[in-house]
Amino acid sequence: MNQTRRWWVLAAVSLATFISGLDNSVVNVALPTIQRELGLTISGLEWVVSGYVLAFAGLMLVGGRLADVYGYRRVFRAGLAVFTAASLLAGLSPSGSVLIASRGLQGLGAALLTPAALAILPAAFVDKRERDRAIGLWSAVGALALAVGPVTGGYLAERWGWAWIFFINVPLGLIAYLVVGWAVPKTGVAHAGRRLDIPGLATSALALIGLTYALIEGASKGWTNPVILASLSAAVVGACAFIVVEVRRPDPMIDLSLFTNRVFVGGTLTLGLWAFGVFGVYFFTALYLQDVLGLSPTAAGAAFVPLAAVTAVAAVAAGPITHRFGTARVVSAALAIMAAAMLGVASVGGNGSLAALMPWLLAYGAGAGLLVPLNSAVLGALPSTRAGAASGVLNASREVFGLFGVTVLGAILGARQTALAHLGYQPLPAFVAGYQLALVVAAIIVAAGIPLSLYTLRRRPTHTTTPSLVGRRNAAAPEPSVQAA
Repeated sequence: MNQTRRWWVLAAVSLATFISGLDNSVVNVALPTIQRELGLTISGLEWVVSGYVLAFAGLMLVGGRLADVYGYRRVFRAGLAVFTAASLLAGLSPSGSVLIASRGLQGLGAALLTPAALAILPAAFVDKRERDRAIGLWSAVGALALAVGPVTGGYLAERWGWAWIFFINVPLGLIAYLVVGWAVPKTGVAHAGRRLDIPGLATSALALIGLTYALIEGASKGWTNPVILASLSAAVVGACAFIVVEVRRPDPMIDLSLFTNRVFVGGTLTLGLWAFGVFGVYFFTALYLQDVLGLSPTAAGAAFVPLAAVTAVAAVAAGPITHRFGTARVVSAALAIMAAAMLGVASVGGNGSLAALMPWLLAYGAGAGLLVPLNSAVLGALPSTRAGAASGVLNASREVFGLFGVTVLGAILGARQTALAHLGYQPLPAFVAGYQLALVVAAIIVAAGIPLSLYTLRRRPTHTTTPSLVGRRNAAAPEPSVQAA
């Protein structure tokens, strides 16, 4: 693939990632308007958000496997087509049930295109330096989508109506679809001999959907609710069945030997610990900005934009920094910065201001950007033939750990708030105290990734002579071919 086309591939993949990431956060600000116009109950309103998350997280491994079997280009475009069509349907929804179903279809499309997107980039950018730079830019776009979502949703809902938060995806999705079709060559499916592994797909989906549903609904329904217990049981049964199925298959959906790879396991766990913290920071800090500092929903969303901008800059700079200091040092430093920033946010308290909070948010954004080389390190440690499955595992772990973060930190916040209320505290100070404790716990969880990353991502000692340097250079730059439709 020539130089120009590679960067067009990056642009199209980043655009698709942007609109799918945007949909994760853009809806929240428009929920009151949607409820008013479609007559949704509170439960229905929750599922406008949860329907997307459930399909996205629950089917991520399925999307990764399909990409490995049918080709990254084909599955990416299929996912983008589903997501774009579902966005149009969501905007045209005449009722709450149609909107919730459309959100589930959007999640399905995102679950197909996201693993394929991360697999396309290493295949298109063979040179390690270029690959790190491309993944850095791709990650920066994802960070921007997360931050500008609330602002975009607020603006579109106020000026044009809530339907436009979905309609805006349609032209962007079509552009990305056409550009990928032109830029990624039709070189044939490299792994067409592989089978789809229906038992693996079914059991993995059962496990992830069951776990995701329990994490979404457990706090509101109660963890002893029969539906939640059944969902958790389905997750355990699905996970056990998946392991049994995969061990016996000659061409498994996920080669379980991947979990003996030090970099893959350590990198995936490190990413999960980060997600645990970052989901909680975004979710509960948004509440803090509105309930404690008194910002409007749109202003609270705008407060995250500088954080995202710093994240984007740090993500682009992360590649050269990593080449100088090594992945393990950069990732561990990133985690240390984020953990310190969480403690700084916790120190602001109920009498603080946005000006006092902003330096810590910017520090957190810098740490998040420097974490980007983790994706490249994990994918680079595996054969290119498993890039789709590996990307699926990475993204699924991020979503599930993130939901764990919101659930666990929310429980900690709620327990602390309730205990202080019983002691006579007013609701606002009780919330602030719970929020501060949750941030301290999140900082400890993120900091736990520091020794983990230093150990698992360290460079292997080499005992080679000068002539072997050529082999080392070639090994550092694998030559996967871009799979086609």
